[in-house]
Amino acid sequence: MTYQNDFTLPGEFLEQIATEGFEALPDIIRLLINKAMEAERRQYLKAEPYQHTPERTGQANGYKPKTVTTRMGEITFDIPQVRSGGFYPQALEKGLRSERALNLALAEMYVQGVSTRKVSAIVERLCGTTISSTQVSRLAAQLDGTLKAWPERELGVFVYLFLDARYEKVRQDGQIRNVALLTAVGVDPKDKRNILGVSVSLSEQEIHWRTFLQSPVKRGLQGVQLIISDDHAGLKAARQAVFGGIPWQRCQFHLQQNASQYVPNQGMKPEVANDLRMIFNTPNRTVAQHYLAQVVQKYTKNASKLANWIEQAVPEGLTVFDFPAQHQKKLRTTNGVERLNREIRRRTAVVGIFPHEESCLRLTSAVLMEIDDEWQVGRVYLTFQKQGETTPS
Repeated sequence: MTYQNDFTLPGEFLEQIATEGFEALPDIIRLLINKAMEAERRQYLKAEPYQHTPERTGQANGYKPKTVTTRMGEITFDIPQVRSGGFYPQALEKGLRSERALNLALAEMYVQGVSTRKVSAIVERLCGTTISSTQVSRLAAQLDGTLKAWPERELGVFVYLFLDARYEKVRQDGQIRNVALLTAVGVDPKDKRNILGVSVSLSEQEIHWRTFLQSPVKRGLQGVQLIISDDHAGLKAARQAVFGGIPWQRCQFHLQQNASQYVPNQGMKPEVANDLRMIFNTPNRTVAQHYLAQVVQKYTKNASKLANWIEQAVPEGLTVFDFPAQHQKKLRTTNGVERLNREIRRRTAVVGIFPHEESCLRLTSAVLMEIDDEWQVGRVYLTFQKQGETTPS
């Protein structure tokens, strides 16, 4: 089957070019990219609009507007949607690649305090285009404005909340210090993940976690039914202060790592890891608690500290059994946040050591905004059994 991908520029746009010159380019680019994305959707569905064929793989589901900041200003594109999800047009990705490289280059250089002249030279090498110092300053100001508005946006209902932290190197008072990068990710009733906030703090002490967690609450965060995180003391105290009464799932991955601190000898580590996995991989809480009792009894005589720790700590990793079975795999750990950390690490490695905390937050926020945007048009993360279901089973 052949799909109609040809496109002729309408006469009114040709007239607009003749009248407005380069001022007409944003409209032309919007039209061309929209048409290219529609062609991609037809190819993805293996059918023309309203065409019923044996090869058809799904149904179109309208469009979703997306405003992109380009070197010609803001352009709003119409992103084609499909009912099954999982489709995202590459025409827009390809069109944004150089823009992302430009913004990233500006961010990476800008956060290091280099002159706009140097930024211009780097952008020219990356993007194959020249840019003036005035334009660099203007784009940097636009970037700051966008990044400032994003963490202040209004929130709503999020059923699950993942909390995690990683560290970056920052110069403070002439010394290089490790600062904590605090991140919150939520899953909404519409099955999508959202990055709710990010903060650069001096440490993971309670005061920093508490300040960070109070921000999404002030912005309207509600409906949280489960929090997934590690057992860091500062986070634990802040979580209890801000979200007291909300069930907590201790990350099972970190639990297995923590167990190594109580193992009497290195040779026991694989055996202990297998025993913990046996508990975590059971089909329900009843079986898990049965295995837990057996494991505690097993180590009571020869590894009493380990047995005591397992008895006290492991139940904190079993809260997930109180939630829908189809959600449990992704609620057991904070591993879902690891992709964020890998992306952040990949970008921040270019900078190495940030000149100050603000520069670290600026670049990190830019990376997370991009990922969050991709999440909204990508596949669902969790599927609730019924429309609007938010209660545990």
